[in-house]
Amino acid sequence: MAETTASARKAREKADRRVNIINKARALAEADGWDSVTTRRLADAIEYSQPVLYSHFPGGMAEIMNAVALEGFSELAAVAESAIDRHRTDRTRLRAVVEGYLDFAANHPAMYAAMFALPISARFASGQAEQELLTAFDKLAAVLRNRANPPRDIETSTELLWSSLHGLATLGRDGRLRTAAQQARVEQLVELFLHAP
Repeated sequence: MAETTASARKAREKADRRVNIINKARALAEADGWDSVTTRRLADAIEYSQPVLYSHFPGGMAEIMNAVALEGFSELAAVAESAIDRHRTDRTRLRAVVEGYLDFAANHPAMYAAMFALPISARFASGQAEQELLTAFDKLAAVLRNRANPPRDIETSTELLWSSLHGLATLGRDGRLRTAAQQARVEQLVELFLHAP
């Protein structure tokens, strides 16, 4: 019994250290950008040695960044699910998902960069895609699938919606779009996808 309790405690401590590493990497990246996040700096921040860090993430920073990105997809799925759950009409649900996505990207730029701009090992658009990617995609698809008149090809329509949202998020972040027209863009995007065939 004592051995089982000790094993369970060690497993919890290991899981807690892993979460701490991911959270600290994310916080450092959000504060100073991914270029400033090194294994040495991260080890100092979590107050463990670099070998401890590598025992959790043998692939070093690339593996840590991938873990941060996958956490981001889980959070993005939760944003979409919450937006859908809080609204009753097709239009308000779609608008809430669009606005939630754009807010997420703006409020978590380093995480969003890990998800979409930096080289990670996540397997997009494949039969081996990680569950976090599949769930995020499915939650975005749900806003189209659950319309009164859903599109004929949900997957392609969801890819187009995701591409549109990513384009708006990225171009907006880089100052390539007129700030004053943000709400008009949101409304036009909602209108397009509300009636997508």
